Amino acid sequence: MDDREERAENRTPPFFIAASASLPVRFFDRDQQTPIVAGRLFRRGGAARRLCGRADCVRAASPEHRRPRPPFSSPFAGEPFIVHREHHRWFSPSLGRDMELLVFGHGGARMLVFPTSMGRYYEWEDQRMMDALGEHIRNGWLQVFCVDSVDAESWYARGKHPHDRAVRQGQYEDYIVREVIPFTQSRNGNPFLIATGASFGAYHAVNIALRHPWLFGRVIGLSGLYDIREQTDGYYDDTVAAQNPSHYVSTIDDHGHLEAMRRMDIILATGEGDSFVDNNRYLSGALWGKGVGNALRLWDGWAHDWPWWRDMIRAYVGGSD
Repeated sequence: MDDREERAENRTPPFFIAASASLPVRFFDRDQQTPIVAGRLFRRGGAARRLCGRADCVRAASPEHRRPRPPFSSPFAGEPFIVHREHHRWFSPSLGRDMELLVFGHGGARMLVFPTSMGRYYEWEDQRMMDALGEHIRNGWLQVFCVDSVDAESWYARGKHPHDRAVRQGQYEDYIVREVIPFTQSRNGNPFLIATGASFGAYHAVNIALRHPWLFGRVIGLSGLYDIREQTDGYYDDTVAAQNPSHYVSTIDDHGHLEAMRRMDIILATGEGDSFVDNNRYLSGALWGKGVGNALRLWDGWAHDWPWWRDMIRAYVGGSD
């Protein structure tokens, strides 16, 4: 390990964020021991830093899938910035339960963020993705809406029949389209909407954008897997197929739907060493086969972890290179 890598491994952020709903962010000095973010306590310490930590990332711990170390790039360069942050919770008629989300920023293009598998609405905040997007948020170019997931009730609900998992996914889609997106529009009249997510969050982002392309101007999938059959134990029916981008893209014949997809900026970024890379190539090819342009961006190595995703989102938030 060289000196730069050692500094990267042991570094702590120059500030921590603490905020409550609808209040500006406050910054704690690095000498303070336990920062508070939206009522949650965080332990300091690089060794305990959570990675993607989800079922679709479990292989990261096995020796045969050892992660190469990415080049160190700090999202904390420059002075700390104040960001508008809001927490919202309401009962969702689509899902029949309360749902929560976070809002960062005061204006600009709207960005809808999906967490990794079974992740929570505060995951991107915890993993410093907001710091990676800091310039865009601070300057009013971007307003970020981080939604919660119901993966534990849908695709990861192993006790349910796969058909019922797909039904619950459809209800989650209704929640996003009928409740969350109108909410973003009520907060921000900017017509440009971006969907993004990493790992299983990329599935959600790409799936909803391809199913409702007239709502989105850009979708950014980071290290995603877009064939949902891995979550259905070999079972397949029309309800599952309707939520499987790797299947339904090649079946879309509606001219209006295809034209809306062609107007959308589609970016699929993943590592050449990621086990999902072949599926990314397949989906990219299926889209091109329908005349839908897209940017397939392959990164060196495995690239399936938060340090890469911070770099990826900075690279593609403004569009494909």
